[in-house]
Amino acid sequence: MPRHLPPTPRKRGGGIWQEIKKNTSVYAFISPFYLLFFVFGFFPILFSFYLAFQSWDGLGEIRFVGMQNFEALVQDPVFWTSVANTFIIWIQSTVPQLILAMILAFLLNAAFVRFKDFFRAVYFVPNITSIVAVAIIFASFFGTEYGLMNALLRLIGLEPINWLQSPGWIKTAIATMVIWRWTGYNTIIYLAGLQSIPNDLYEAAKIDGASRVQMFMYITVPMLKPVILFTVILSTIGGMQLFTEPQVLTYGTGGTGNGGLTLVLYLYNQAFVNHYYGYASAIAWALFLLIVGFSFINWKLISRNG
Repeated sequence: MPRHLPPTPRKRGGGIWQEIKKNTSVYAFISPFYLLFFVFGFFPILFSFYLAFQSWDGLGEIRFVGMQNFEALVQDPVFWTSVANTFIIWIQSTVPQLILAMILAFLLNAAFVRFKDFFRAVYFVPNITSIVAVAIIFASFFGTEYGLMNALLRLIGLEPINWLQSPGWIKTAIATMVIWRWTGYNTIIYLAGLQSIPNDLYEAAKIDGASRVQMFMYITVPMLKPVILFTVILSTIGGMQLFTEPQVLTYGTGGTGNGGLTLVLYLYNQAFVNHYYGYASAIAWALFLLIVGFSFINWKLISRNG
């Protein structure tokens, strides 16, 4: 009988580097992404963590201060005001936004609706519109004397509201902008999720005599749980990072009584207006922890209730 020789063992040393040398051209093509990410993404993250424990005005000497920036952050009432404002605006914008997006997606997925492609494009247009231009237009809408919103209030016999100068109403104005911009985006995501649900489930529900509301509550919502979780997490991350809307509406000041001061706007002012880069880095990492914690809470709540 022929004798089978054992396979020759591969050399372990230099295997990875040999593969890299063999595919040098491939790595060269993808290298710009990683270089840009390292320069504009990874390095700023590491440097901000380093600055969080330093005192620096951007030009002078970097001085180590340990935990002083975080201690000052905990005792800073303006920081906690910005945290409260951010959460209030997030609640005012995200809850109506996702509910409206779900309803619109359900209607667009219905068989009786015509020109679906047209409506999809129309709903998505606000998301690709310049946010600065949108903020300027909304600032005119919420104007005290000649704004559209106050004109509608006068039309129904109500007193006009000083939207942009009131610590409470400025949050509603910002939340309205967020709703207008992101409802269409979430509608498209929900619509994609709806189209992945088998029609057999709806046909079986119709045979059993279920209404559209019952099908929506007991078929659509449970089947869309992963998509809903995705949109809630994205809305949480985006809501915690609101900047352009309050920056334009309040001219970067945060408004009367800091009513429109969000966390990112406060971070921006501390870094690029007051030149407290160490303190701003501490705010950035506090914001990171808030986003992670709040996203985890949302995930647990939706997973439990879904």
